[in-house]
Amino acid sequence: MEQSSAVRLSGNIERITFHNPDNHFTIARLDTGQPLGMITILGHLPAPRPGEKVQLTGKWEKHPRYGQQFRFADFRMIQPADLESLERFLASGAIKGIGPKMARSLVQHFGEDIFRVLEKTPEELTRVKGIGPQSAEKIAESWNQRLAVRKLSQLLRSIGANPVHGARIFSLYGESWEQVLLKDPYRLADDWPRTGFRIAEALAKNIETQVPESRRAAACVCHLLETAADDGHTFIAYDDLLAACDARFGLDFHSLNTALDQLEQDSRLVRDTVDCTSVVYPALLHQAESELAGRLIARLGIAPDIPAGNQDPATTVVQRLAIKLSDEQLQALEGALQLPLAIITGGPGTGKTTLVRSLTAILEQRGKKVLLVAPTGRAARRLAETARHPAATIHKTLGYNLGAGTFERGPDDPLECDAVIVDEASMIDLSLMYHLVRAMPFSAQLILVGDKFQLPAIGPGNILSDLLDSGMVKSFELNTVFRQAAESSIITSAHKVRTGLMPDLPPWDPGHPRDFCFIERQTPEEVVRCVVQLCTGGLAGQRGIDPKRHIQVLVPMHRGIVGTVNLNRVLQSALNPGKQNKHTLPFRPGDKVMQLVNDYSKEVFNGDIGQVVSLDPQAQLLTVSYDHKNVTYDLAEIDNLSLAYAISVHKSQGSEYPVVILPLLTQHYVLLQRNLLYTAITRASKKVIIVGSAKAVQVAIRNNSSRKRMTALAWRLANR
Repeated sequence: MEQSSAVRLSGNIERITFHNPDNHFTIARLDTGQPLGMITILGHLPAPRPGEKVQLTGKWEKHPRYGQQFRFADFRMIQPADLESLERFLASGAIKGIGPKMARSLVQHFGEDIFRVLEKTPEELTRVKGIGPQSAEKIAESWNQRLAVRKLSQLLRSIGANPVHGARIFSLYGESWEQVLLKDPYRLADDWPRTGFRIAEALAKNIETQVPESRRAAACVCHLLETAADDGHTFIAYDDLLAACDARFGLDFHSLNTALDQLEQDSRLVRDTVDCTSVVYPALLHQAESELAGRLIARLGIAPDIPAGNQDPATTVVQRLAIKLSDEQLQALEGALQLPLAIITGGPGTGKTTLVRSLTAILEQRGKKVLLVAPTGRAARRLAETARHPAATIHKTLGYNLGAGTFERGPDDPLECDAVIVDEASMIDLSLMYHLVRAMPFSAQLILVGDKFQLPAIGPGNILSDLLDSGMVKSFELNTVFRQAAESSIITSAHKVRTGLMPDLPPWDPGHPRDFCFIERQTPEEVVRCVVQLCTGGLAGQRGIDPKRHIQVLVPMHRGIVGTVNLNRVLQSALNPGKQNKHTLPFRPGDKVMQLVNDYSKEVFNGDIGQVVSLDPQAQLLTVSYDHKNVTYDLAEIDNLSLAYAISVHKSQGSEYPVVILPLLTQHYVLLQRNLLYTAITRASKKVIIVGSAKAVQVAIRNNSSRKRMTALAWRLANR
């Protein structure tokens, strides 16, 4: 029965096994009649109900446990063919206000004409006993909402857009979606950046409404600025913007400038000149960058309040803590304490953590209130453990208001502190740094600690590098690797990579306790098999290693055979087999999962990794155990989670894992960069195993020209 070509079939929905109202993903049983009989169907179907007749187009597929299933890509609702099916549909709860008894009365009174009445003349419903004017209005409203959802889904299919987006669009505009979008499809680009723009473009080409070219041009410009910000840039050079508008959207010089004038008038973008180059910014990023530069310059002109008199010198406090600092560390310590703004950088094993602990102790001994913060929850927890001092995320410290999307602390309600020490500073993006600095009292010291060779922040900006490049902020670089750290091949290899040298690649030997080794594999299929073998046999059980808790596979990219998507599927089958839930959801009890977005109400953050401990489809609940607590998700929130047996190197920033397995092939060429390899290696505390080709390692090390981010913070600081 399994086929590769599209198949069309129809039948009556008998039972809904699972339905996600957020994306309409549905698993149901369909009675097709003879000869197929009852089958399982999977796909996106808005508001399905038992008794409905549907026509589906899709393909057969074989599930390893549940056998043949029909996955449909397109659907069409068909009016029930007989009165019995019609009554069953109405009694299913599809229309609010109609139960089994009322369904029977309606069918007896109107017969197959009931759909015309519901849509065209709902006032006729009052002829049926038990339905008054108010009830008739509510029934008609429920029916029209159902029709609107279905119509939207069909429209999306007709223009080549994924109907899964219908739920989001309906949540934005409700039943008025048609009036809104058919009048101005680019309203969707404004209200739902990126995805909404692509749908708007498709809508504009397929509706009769003539969209003004200026309106489309403005949406195209905003889309280009948004995607540039996604790539880490804070602005686009005007000439590059003009070229992109022409090449991608067919917009000429006049259309672009008309759009820029209107968007600037609406305060959505800012035109500026950076180092004699005309550039275009999203308004919020321009405000953040220019104001941040101004505040930092002002801060640099204020001498920190250093108590005089009978204060213990820094060295005395450090000795009391039984900490031995190198001359390099002492110089950084004493220098940072004298400055209103300072940066401490260094690679692994150079003593950054020891220095943070020392700085915190000295400042507190001097009567200062010190805040330790980090960009992510994982980094904050590690900072608290190593510094032996409370630490929190920057968002929590600033009092992020989830509902308003704003921070409670700012110039009008500044932080109560005398010093702020920020760890993992390379991960801070422009917006977060801006809000942190504007919430600090001008008298407070700011000390940034990070590794300048790590990957930059995921968001726009390149804060740590820009501050260093400006030459305006005093920095202290720790280069000496301490003896204990120098005994680690992980750390020595990381430093070789950082300086552009090829590390030693000793072969993997299960009987040898090497902490950095290499397994030569040439094809993606061989790499995947090797990774699975390491996770299930080669490493599992060694010295108490739990493959789910202690091993982390890090990958440069998401797609392809050696991408996170495929590796997660394969590793899930290998490490958590035979527990597929009967609802064919993406997760099983026991799965390793990762939170994809910051959720301040649940206090879980982008990149947090946990394990699914329970899944209850009846109650629509899924529970994940994180290191610090259990968190419960509604099944409608499962899009905020992904499998985490394999994750991207970018997602690993700020984390540390006992064992890192790094698949690396020349197929990853686009992303093979020195800082990516360096970041991956430095995520491991006990062992790194690179699986792939030595040539790929060489390519990554030679490629030190990671794509330059278009930012101007360094220029603004140097030219104030």
